[in-house]
Amino acid sequence: MQTTELKVTGMMCEACVGHVTRALQQVPGVNQVEVDLEAARATVQHETAGTDALLAAVEEEGYEAQVASGS
Repeated sequence: MQTTELKVTGMMCEACVGHVTRALQQVPGVNQVEVDLEAARATVQHETAGTDALLAAVEEEGYEAQVASGS
């Protein structure tokens, strides 16, 4: 299992956290998602999901995302 940390910009409230969480959970191969509003980060544990699919899922919800340095 891999862990990928994403920096997510544009989240302003808990509803945003829910949108990002649900979007990432729907990517095939994702096992667990934790989104931290204050840190503006999403930690994703996955097996087969590629980072492009993770980024695309977040961006489809209207937020900007990039792989956090060190991930």
